Amino acid sequence: MDSQALVIATVGALGIGAQWVAWRTGWPAIVLMLAAGFIAGPITGLIDPEAAFGDLLDPMVSIGVALILFEGGLSLDYRELRHSGQAVIRLATIGVFIGWALGAAAGYYIAGLVWPVAVLFGGILIVTGPTVVIPLLRQSNIQTRPASILKWEGIVNDPTGALCAVIAYEYFRKVADSPGASLIEVVPPLIIAAIMAGLIGYAAARLIAFLFPRGAIPEYLKVPVLFSAVIGVFVLSNKIEHEAGLVAVTVMGITLANLGVSSLRSIHPFKENIAVLLVSGIFILLSASLKWEELTYLQTSWRPLAFLLALLFLVRPATVLLSLLGTAVPWNERLFIAWIAPRGIVLVAISGLFALRLDELGIEGGQLLTGLSFAVVVITVIAHGFTVEWAAKLLGVKGESRPGLLIVGATPWTIALAREMKALKTPVMIVDPSWQRLGAARREGLPFYHGEILNEATEHNLDLAPFQVLVAATDNEAYNALVCNEFAHEVGRDSVYQLGESADEDDKHALPESIRGRALFESGFGVSDTNERQEQGWVFRKTKLSDEFNFEDAQEVLPDSANMLMLVRKSGTLRFFTHAARPEPRAGDTIISFTPPSLKSAEDHAAKRANKESGKERAKENSKPSGEGDAGPQTA
Repeated sequence: MDSQALVIATVGALGIGAQWVAWRTGWPAIVLMLAAGFIAGPITGLIDPEAAFGDLLDPMVSIGVALILFEGGLSLDYRELRHSGQAVIRLATIGVFIGWALGAAAGYYIAGLVWPVAVLFGGILIVTGPTVVIPLLRQSNIQTRPASILKWEGIVNDPTGALCAVIAYEYFRKVADSPGASLIEVVPPLIIAAIMAGLIGYAAARLIAFLFPRGAIPEYLKVPVLFSAVIGVFVLSNKIEHEAGLVAVTVMGITLANLGVSSLRSIHPFKENIAVLLVSGIFILLSASLKWEELTYLQTSWRPLAFLLALLFLVRPATVLLSLLGTAVPWNERLFIAWIAPRGIVLVAISGLFALRLDELGIEGGQLLTGLSFAVVVITVIAHGFTVEWAAKLLGVKGESRPGLLIVGATPWTIALAREMKALKTPVMIVDPSWQRLGAARREGLPFYHGEILNEATEHNLDLAPFQVLVAATDNEAYNALVCNEFAHEVGRDSVYQLGESADEDDKHALPESIRGRALFESGFGVSDTNERQEQGWVFRKTKLSDEFNFEDAQEVLPDSANMLMLVRKSGTLRFFTHAARPEPRAGDTIISFTPPSLKSAEDHAAKRANKESGKERAKENSKPSGEGDAGPQTA
């Protein structure tokens, strides 16, 4: 028991630690997790998951994969298919057969696998791994259409690849029992089983969508009920047919995502946290379970390397380019999709499962699948993870690279702020439901979105990916707090801001800090404060810092009543001056301040500068050792 607890604690520390290092360095998290598990397992022997958990390891991993696929299904919305639906359908149908055939051929002719193993592995290779694809797309800020195609393909093809492997396995099992068996005896029952599993997932989603909004489930039980239902659907569907549960949970997730169940929005942060924990834990467990003997094939033959190169440069490009012939997807996007296909958890988990089953059937070469699948994961993640930025820029599918600012509320103050940000080439967007209030933004030529930011449709009609910071600055402070609270889990609690409490706000009506965004300005200006100063003619000013002109010099130029709002780094990163924190200005930064209409006079600034310099000289004089004259070299 102590050993199991120690393994669980170690896996958690390694998995989350690898995720944190990936966040700090920008490296693909999966590479770091695989490396951490490999070091902790085969290299040092620190942990041995199979010895610790025994027969429980496989069901633990299987249920974890099911929850991950369900969470991925919840992120798929049919409205995304308006511009990418044809491509997704092609890749999920034609692409499956082409990829399966080419993968099997590469496995047989290049990797040297026997036909049964090559065909089964070719089916598994269809999967592209949403646990790897989605973080890569988010990290690299890819344009909407190619990102949507890759996300849908990764989630939909995961259960499809598992079913292809089941079909191959069942066929070879039938042949072993009764030589001469045909595909007709195998495929229809499996297709029927997959349809039944999909119907179970659909029915479960409809039941949850019926119960949750009607108060049949209390709020504190919604998350446990939902995840218990997912596990139950997965296990029940697997009783119908092996791996059919993956189809059921994927259908269940997609159905729930498109039924408009408002109460599910509150569980999004929790399910995303669960997905991160599961991904981290499963990758560490699987890589730590590797055995040296499973890797000997990779070390003693040229075939694995040749197979991996064929997978990268022949199988995947041919699959995508042939599948997308005749679609409206531009060629630059096709080439990008053809290159990006990292594999993840599902490939490794399914390969390990079928490696054991092939051995039980007496088919030689099944034991090679485990090591080869890990090699595929490592090579594809490294190749695609470290080149996705380069490929996106080369092919022109990269979105905005500079961090953007999303402003909620069209007021004279926000229009002026947006004008300054646009001048600094920072992506900016003003959102307001009033066409009349947006009139000033239209006249200024500023990007705007006419709609309610809290409306669910906004998530699909407005691409929020370029905006890393949100400022809610409508005339209603309570509404601003609601917007900040709603987007805190998506943008980040430290990246949602609103104006502070107005000076005349009654304390007993003040909103709790816990539900508010970060308060702008060190003085905590409120809505009425900024409106009043805007009417008095206050303006935004940009001040560029350098080695010769530092932050103190900037403060001397500006009026004493000026308020620093933010600084913009050379990279475009935005850092705000708030009531709780002040960023550290440095050379190259641009300070945005909110000031009275007139600056200090040049004479005042020159006088202050002269006084400052004379003060420095006096300080030097006072610091000389006693008895030292003015002439001659200074000594410390």
